[in-house]
Amino acid sequence: MSVYIIAEAGVNHNGSFELACQLVDAAKKAGVDCIKFQTFKSKNLVSHSAQKADYQKTTTGDGSQVDMLKKLELSYDEFIALKEYCDKVGITFLSTPFDFESIEFLNSIDMPFWKIPSGEVTNMPYLIALAKTGKPAVMSTGMCEMDEIEAAIKVLRENGTTDIKLLHCNTEYPTPFEDVNLKAMQTIRDAFDLEVGYSDHTKGIEVPVAAVALGATVIEKHFTLDRNMEGPDHKASLEPDELTAMVSSIRHIEQALGNGDKTPSPSEKKNIAIARKSIVAKRAIKAGEELTEENITVKRPGNGISPMRWFEVIGSKAVRDFEEDELIEL
Repeated sequence: MSVYIIAEAGVNHNGSFELACQLVDAAKKAGVDCIKFQTFKSKNLVSHSAQKADYQKTTTGDGSQVDMLKKLELSYDEFIALKEYCDKVGITFLSTPFDFESIEFLNSIDMPFWKIPSGEVTNMPYLIALAKTGKPAVMSTGMCEMDEIEAAIKVLRENGTTDIKLLHCNTEYPTPFEDVNLKAMQTIRDAFDLEVGYSDHTKGIEVPVAAVALGATVIEKHFTLDRNMEGPDHKASLEPDELTAMVSSIRHIEQALGNGDKTPSPSEKKNIAIARKSIVAKRAIKAGEELTEENITVKRPGNGISPMRWFEVIGSKAVRDFEEDELIEL
């Protein structure tokens, strides 16, 4: 099964339906499986006293979270139209809900699974509301301890969601490479015996590609039309050409991983005789002459007797006359 690639548009539409549709077009062109947005009502998500994260202050200036988020909302009607546009274009629509009203709304428009963000892993009422729909869940685990992941899985399972995938994640935008700790993805997989993937916030495409090599079955990556646009997440996002390069690289790595069997591939079989060697006459040899290290040697091509049979050949008699460099026969 191919790695499932989620292009995280998030709020990089800046509250514009038209820009959101352009993001859909770019994601489709890049070859991802799915484009994901974020659905919320600002008044239901944060209080007026909630401060911005440091990276949000850097990208959007001072002010409260609620003021920032209000500018990034799309209406439910716009999300319905966006879902219809995704269906028309031929890409899976997904959006992460951030409040109970948005859960109810998104459940009504036929999404294939829930994408649980890292910030909601410790939100029991939220997890219960999602789980009661019975849909599969893909859960990011940024900022999490192992026991917090375990507790969230328990809540989901006890309330109706049994199909769960876990994404290793670091909730810093952008994530410093030294903080990625990509091997933790394998730790999570082994601890919970679930499929795992990686939600990436680093700059560039190297880490998600490496995650695929380490066993990720789902990759999520933020993208934007232009990193220089105003908004909290653009700076930590890929631009369309980079998203296309990431998808291409992941598909190449998928092919390169193969099936694990060690045997000559179809493409290299033709080179066996060219690259390997055979036992040949070091000089002219007469029929009946004993074959010794003085009159035989090893040279290319490899379409004669393998040098691995060296001691079987040594001491035997030449079955006929051999010219210098001629392949030895027994």
